[in-house]
Amino acid sequence: MTSSFSSEIVVVREGGVRLLCRDSGGRGGAGADVLLLHGLAGHAGEWDATARLLRDSGHRVVAFDQRGHGGSERHPGDVSRAAYVADVVAVVEELGLDRPVLVGQSLGGSTALLTAAAHPQLPRALVLVEAGPGGADSGLQEQIGGWLRGWPAPFPSREAAAAYLGGGKEPVGEGWARGLEERADGLWPRFDPEVMVRSLDENATRAFWDEWAAVTCPTLAVLGQGEHGGIIGGEEYAEMVRVLPSLHGVSLPGTGHDLHLERPRVLHRLIVDFLEDPSREPPLSSSCLGAHSSS
Repeated sequence: MTSSFSSEIVVVREGGVRLLCRDSGGRGGAGADVLLLHGLAGHAGEWDATARLLRDSGHRVVAFDQRGHGGSERHPGDVSRAAYVADVVAVVEELGLDRPVLVGQSLGGSTALLTAAAHPQLPRALVLVEAGPGGADSGLQEQIGGWLRGWPAPFPSREAAAAYLGGGKEPVGEGWARGLEERADGLWPRFDPEVMVRSLDENATRAFWDEWAAVTCPTLAVLGQGEHGGIIGGEEYAEMVRVLPSLHGVSLPGTGHDLHLERPRVLHRLIVDFLEDPSREPPLSSSCLGAHSSS
């Protein structure tokens, strides 16, 4: 698979925390700059298909391995929500992104939301993929930590890893498997499960409705469906609309939490159409949750 990104850049943060960034180039293109943020235990390469489509649509696209993940600092001392947000601001400034569209999946969506709330002049628009401001149940960390610690690593091959990690969905398994690192004895995760668990401290103990109310840029929520693993329920989405009536929301039939891996072409189309006209309903065979205008 050809890389969507033309260069790699390391941004160094306080305490020597290194962030590995991937830049598609495309400076001076007609489209807006886009910054892609992966989820917990993920990696920037999850966005390859979406990044390639956005790049070919004229956008400069940047993705980076967030602290604790992938090729970035594996054991940062600070994994607070504020630290993740500060990393986004630093990458935007260091790479000279011009009011980028923040696109985040899962924990990356939480980071994008909090960045938009704390720095309202920074994003041109916000796209949340399977993410919202609601709090998680108290058992979230135990559940996710147990799953991550239970991976049968090292995996003998990428095919074996994809079969295990995909839950029966080939694109999902392949996306997760691409994030593994090859060692002499097989393929290993590029994260420490304990760091991942600590990264969820705030999400597991509070909600972010005040921050959600502070978002001022155009916002699109792209959601999977609960029976397929989507995590945003109807009550949470209804409250998201009540607090932010301008929210534009779409649920993609048959997709779950990793819909960016399952349906990258559809996600690309939704993002591009949204940026062209945030008030327009999606011209796709997707379920429109609501296209509301704050007149």
